[in-house]
Amino acid sequence: MTKRMVSIATDITSRLTLNDGVCMPMFGLGMYEASSGSGGVAEKAVQYALSKGYQLIDTAEFYGNEADVGMGIKKSGFDRKDVFVVTKLWDNGYSRCKKIFNRSLKMLDLQYVDLYLIHSPSSGQVVETYKAMLELKQEGLVRSVGVSNFGVQHLEGLESAGLPTPSVNQIELHPWQQKSEIVKYCREKGITVMGYSPLVKGQRFDDPTLVKIANKYNKSTAQILIRWSIQHGFITIPKSGKPNRIDENMKVFDWSIADDDMAVLNSFPDKSCTWNPCKMPWTG
Repeated sequence: MTKRMVSIATDITSRLTLNDGVCMPMFGLGMYEASSGSGGVAEKAVQYALSKGYQLIDTAEFYGNEADVGMGIKKSGFDRKDVFVVTKLWDNGYSRCKKIFNRSLKMLDLQYVDLYLIHSPSSGQVVETYKAMLELKQEGLVRSVGVSNFGVQHLEGLESAGLPTPSVNQIELHPWQQKSEIVKYCREKGITVMGYSPLVKGQRFDDPTLVKIANKYNKSTAQILIRWSIQHGFITIPKSGKPNRIDENMKVFDWSIADDDMAVLNSFPDKSCTWNPCKMPWTG
């Protein structure tokens, strides 16, 4: 397979074409730890983000807010085709995948999901789970199938099992977690790279070097981190439930970070802000 060109988002509506022909927005709203409950933070965040131009919403079974995401989409008044919805399966297994997907679809109150991901290889049974997702795609309930937190060994395992190449691999990506080997492999195989935790969960906003670069561009440290992801051509999903932060996070398209400053950011030491199932052995 030929190496795919790296696309860089030029505005909030920028999209790229996945290896199965589906067009996916390159910028969106992450919903991890967005509290649930009718009229709560998650629902309002989705509704507000869509009103400001966001087109991608990323949730998961594990997040516990799929119903709120669905309600936010419904209350936004936007056509279903204009909102790209991603959700993920937590524990794996063929039967569990079918059961939980139907529950997720009901909670989201949608007719289909744009992208369904295996959340991680942690619970094994990856091959049978992936086959179940492909069947959901054949039934028209899922547009694209992908994975999350997969290392090269896991992606090679799927290939060795004779399964179609995933459309997306969603992994932790920021200057302290660049996963260069995985990114390189994905791009060589035509797998789109999607990054989560682009803001490092706010854990390093006070890093002196990051602050210095942010001050140089008169931007927030969050905007520098998001722009770093954009310039690397990653689909990125910064999370916030606050309208002012949702606004701030999208103001990253009409400026760029100079090459020398990108080089500094690219030199940051390796340190994860969350779990890292990418290093787990392949168990099939």
